[in-house]
Amino acid sequence: MIDTIIFDFGDIFINLDKQTTISKLKQLGLTEWNAELDRLNLLFETGDISPELFIAGFMKELPNASREEILDAWNSILADFPLYRLEFLQMLSKKYRLFLLSNTDSIHIETFENRSGISFYSDFYQCFEKVYFSFEIGMRKPNADVFQYLIKKHELSPKRTLFVDDKKENTDSAASLGFNVWNLQVGQEDVVDLFEKNII
Repeated sequence: MIDTIIFDFGDIFINLDKQTTISKLKQLGLTEWNAELDRLNLLFETGDISPELFIAGFMKELPNASREEILDAWNSILADFPLYRLEFLQMLSKKYRLFLLSNTDSIHIETFENRSGISFYSDFYQCFEKVYFSFEIGMRKPNADVFQYLIKKHELSPKRTLFVDDKKENTDSAASLGFNVWNLQVGQEDVVDLFEKNII
């Protein structure tokens, strides 16, 4: 009997346009996404470097790009957040304990909040018992420690908890700890199909 659901954010509720970000970075002179950018992104997602240092790292890779152009490219990944998903979540919140667990950074969250407006993002956050962003807690999926942190802090029972994420390495990690999982296939499935999956 599932009584708790932990959701990812990107491509579960808010649609992501990863290709546009890569295209825009290429227009700014990026030849390929390299190990240094990977390292920067991981450090930024766990809150280990500031937005200023993150942007400075990109400017080193893209010497002809301005701060504003890099920010525009970085934030172009954030697409729409359909209202019907929020309404579905509000319905779910009346029946289940809900948590949000997202690998993300402060720039993306600030941009999401600014674009969606306080009324929308407040309604969204209020659906959850607690919202966890990787940059705030210093941990990220698929590392087991972030799941163990939630289990301990909220006295969760993995066998009564469903974890929903679009990345297989994240759902595999959660499954290895005893969670029920749904590895949502972006473009083929939608979070509102939850009850049709017969996992809850």
